Amino acid sequence: MKAVILAGGSGTRLFPLSRKNLPKQFLKIADDQSLFQKTINRALKIVKNPKDIIIITNKEYIFHLKSQLREINHSENDFHIVTEPVGRNTAPAIALAVKYLTEKQDIPFDETIFISPSDHIIQPVQEFVEYVKKADDLAKEGYIVTFGVKPTKPETGYGYIEAGEKIEDGYKVIKFHEKPFIEKAAEYLVKGNFYWNSGMFTFSIQTILEEFKNHSEEIYKMINNNSLEALLKNFEAMPDISIDYAVMEKTNKAAVIPMSITWSDVGSWDSVYEMLPKDKNQNVKVGKVIDMDTKNSMIIGNKRVISTIGLENLIIVETDDVILIAKQGEGQKVREVVNKIKNDKDLSYLVDLHTTVYRPWGSYTELEKGERYRIKRITVYPEESLSLQMHYHRSEHWIVVKGTAKVVLEENEDIKEYFVHENESIYVPKTTKHRLVNPGRIPLELIEVQVGEYVEEDDIVRFNDMYGRY
Repeated sequence: MKAVILAGGSGTRLFPLSRKNLPKQFLKIADDQSLFQKTINRALKIVKNPKDIIIITNKEYIFHLKSQLREINHSENDFHIVTEPVGRNTAPAIALAVKYLTEKQDIPFDETIFISPSDHIIQPVQEFVEYVKKADDLAKEGYIVTFGVKPTKPETGYGYIEAGEKIEDGYKVIKFHEKPFIEKAAEYLVKGNFYWNSGMFTFSIQTILEEFKNHSEEIYKMINNNSLEALLKNFEAMPDISIDYAVMEKTNKAAVIPMSITWSDVGSWDSVYEMLPKDKNQNVKVGKVIDMDTKNSMIIGNKRVISTIGLENLIIVETDDVILIAKQGEGQKVREVVNKIKNDKDLSYLVDLHTTVYRPWGSYTELEKGERYRIKRITVYPEESLSLQMHYHRSEHWIVVKGTAKVVLEENEDIKEYFVHENESIYVPKTTKHRLVNPGRIPLELIEVQVGEYVEEDDIVRFNDMYGRY
């Protein structure tokens, strides 16, 4: 069995923590591992070794992915990573994975594949692994197996799978149902043969290719008539469609394995509250929180101390630049807030960017910005390097906080290299070519002070860049 992890999705349902440049799969909400990292660790219990895992991601997120793999003691070279040129939903992403497996790894068509999103919470992991093994047996018989979660309440935020005839450890699927109104969800709960659609699948390469051919001819032609290289080049021509709409709702080979486990796609702050551990007052508290006479609430802090008095049934999420306060049960309306922000020309940047911005070499956090100055905290990963660049409108002053910086300055074809250590600094004049390198084995941290008549990010002229940015 091979495992395909879909890590290219973007979304803002957990705004203000999740944004376009930091989607929820890379968030660390209540502990030191992101949802993506937990997905990798689950997959490693399903397959034999990391090379059996294919990660499909968006080119915008490749640097998040590599950084988070390093954090769990893996290299990107341990896995197969395929980068989508543009996002095209789950059906094209799965088709791309199949093409990669058959062309680049020469995997036989009877090989089974487990498909998993990278932004779910699943517990306990070992029980889930056993369900995947059962699905593998059904997939070898030609079924496209999906995983249904036994509902614990009339949930309106999930699609449902209606199960029919019993087959071994699962059931044939009668029908997939869209997210219902509360009355219909209550009806599904009483009937007992309806399950939450988890969005995970197991099938053989042969079966999924046949079903693409039968039900999504456009996708089938794209993967059948093109090499992998050509497919990637023309990926934008792929239809933007989910695997549910492209195949699952049309095939007669769908089967479901019911799972009695804790599962969530973490689709709203309400679902985050449900999944996280609570204190005696049923409060979820993350960060520096002082709660008095507060019940049934979730308070997620960042840098500030958050104090609550006499509150009930609230969601409070604080970041450097946004504070969200909502009633429990209203978490689905966060997308409406995001739409209002997106349509406000003065605030629209908040949908995309955190105060911390991630780059292939590391990250920077904006600490303060004024009319002619900008202050950042910069982190450069070991053995990584910023581009050789120049600025027309600003000078920069770097103060090393941790690690050792190698600074290259070029002026009038005169190249000089400097090693700057902790508590030392260096000045980079405007219009001077320069490069910042971390030659060491620990992250380099420094404070950058920019001064000039224009301090925006587009005042960068790149001359050489190891990541291909120009």
